[in-house]
Amino acid sequence: MQEAAGKRLLLHDRDREEHYNVVSALIKSLRASDPDAALYYLARMLEAGEDPLFVARRLVIFASEDVGNAEPAALPLATSAFLASERIGMPEARIPLAQAVTFLACAPKSNAAYAALGRATEALHRHGSAPIPLHLRNAPSALLHELGYGRGYRYPHDEEDGFVPDRNLPEAVGDAEFYQPTREGAERDIGARLADWRARRRRDRDPSG
Repeated sequence: MQEAAGKRLLLHDRDREEHYNVVSALIKSLRASDPDAALYYLARMLEAGEDPLFVARRLVIFASEDVGNAEPAALPLATSAFLASERIGMPEARIPLAQAVTFLACAPKSNAAYAALGRATEALHRHGSAPIPLHLRNAPSALLHELGYGRGYRYPHDEEDGFVPDRNLPEAVGDAEFYQPTREGAERDIGARLADWRARRRRDRDPSG
């Protein structure tokens, strides 16, 4: 009847193939830094009656998984879009969602934090619950303090440049470097600081090297 009246029907469903096709197209367009395509798929979902909070949740996940520390403002903005959508509802919710979609599409991209968690999880499965270094352990009682819990801990804020080169990973894990920052956006500066800290930790353990 809508076709006969001149209004084209929008093919969309909540839990079947076309639903996941459009969601996939939205996320992949964001990842490809294509705001025009991302806006098209956002409009297609909303006009077909998609729950705006479903879209907003996907944007929050994308902000961390695909933008990450390359643009630290991405997660707060996406979260704000979710909260705005939750509070004001449709049809106005489409406006903060459009802002979030365009910001995320145009932001520098990095999945380094997401990938780093995967590497850390693999190490956990490989080594199990390795003993935590004594200086990092909590010592709420005199007995635990006598056993060495917390001994040798240095408070970074008391150091001249706020850094202590102590080893914080369990001995069994070694000198693993899970987080590998990209050179995109703000993550370039993060990578430079991290490289310096890691080098200082290596020198502290092996001054000759």
